[in-house]
Amino acid sequence: MLKSAVSVRPEDIRKLADEKGYVIVAHNYQIPELQEIADYLGDSLQLARMVTKIDAKKILFLGVDFMAEVMKVLNPEKKIIVPVRHSTCPMANSLTVEDVIKFKEKYNAPFVVYVNSRTEVKAYADVVCTSANAVDVVKAIDSDTILFGPDKNLASYVAEKTGKNIIPIPGETGYCYVHNYIKEEEIKKLIVQHPDAEIMAHPEVPKNIRDLAHFVGSTSQMEKYPAKSQATKFIVVTEIGMIAKLKKLYPEREFIPVTGMVCYNMKKNNLKNTYLSLLEESVEVLVDEEIAKKAKIAIERMLEITESKEVKR
Repeated sequence: MLKSAVSVRPEDIRKLADEKGYVIVAHNYQIPELQEIADYLGDSLQLARMVTKIDAKKILFLGVDFMAEVMKVLNPEKKIIVPVRHSTCPMANSLTVEDVIKFKEKYNAPFVVYVNSRTEVKAYADVVCTSANAVDVVKAIDSDTILFGPDKNLASYVAEKTGKNIIPIPGETGYCYVHNYIKEEEIKKLIVQHPDAEIMAHPEVPKNIRDLAHFVGSTSQMEKYPAKSQATKFIVVTEIGMIAKLKKLYPEREFIPVTGMVCYNMKKNNLKNTYLSLLEESVEVLVDEEIAKKAKIAIERMLEITESKEVKR
C-alpha cells in the first residue's frame, strides 16, 4: 500500500533502499530531508568520481537528468533510477549538437563542455569539465582559443583565470537561471545587513556578482572555504539547498541564503516520489550506447586531468 505524502518519512526511504540494495546518491541542491538519507552527497565532480568506485549494482540518484546520465555513461552495467523522469536543466538544454558543429567549423578550436549539458553534446566535446575543475581543464589544453559551453558566466570566469580566448557557445542564451538573475542590489543589501559576513559565490553568477565575493568556487569548494576563514558569517550565493549542507558541516557558523535562489527542477524530488521510485523501480536512466561511448571519452579525459593535477599538488 502506497504511503501518503504526509506519512512518508526519511527512514522509510532509507529502509526500503537497504532492503532492495540501492545506494542513494544526491546532489548538494536537494531538499534537506533527502540530503539526510543519502549515502553520498556532493557536487557534480565529487559524484562523477565517486560512482566509478562504489561496488553497488543499483543506484538511486537524486538530482537532475544530465547528472544521472553521466553516472550511467560511466557505469553502463549499473541500474540507475530517479524519482521523476523530467527533472531537467534549462541551461543544459540550451546547447545543441548543431550549435557545436557550427562553432567548430567557424573557429576550428578545442571544445570544452560543462557537465551541465546534454549527453549527445558531450559526445562532440574534447573534454568535459565541472565548476570545480573548469580552470584546470582549460589550462591543460594546448590551445589559446577554446570553445566553452553552455554557461556564459562560467566561460567568463575561466577566461579571467586562464587568460585564454574563451568563446562561449551558444552565447548569451547559455546560463543558469538560478545564478544569472541575481541583482547586485540584493547582494549589497545583504552586505549592509551583515557587514561582518564574507561572500561565497558560485562561478555561474555574472561577473559583477563575482567581483563582490570574497571567495568564488563550486559547492565542493564552498564546503572547504569556511575552515580556512576567520569569519563566522557567510552570504552564500548559490542554490539554497547548499545551506543545509554547510550548516551541518559548520554548526557554529551562520550561513545566509540569497532570496529566490531555488532550482525548481532540483526540487522536483521529494519524500513521496523518492519512496515510490524505490517501490516501483520504473524510472530507469538509459543512454544510447554509441552516444555514451563517445561522451565517456570526454568525461574520462576530465577525470584524468583532475587526478594528474591533484598528484602534482
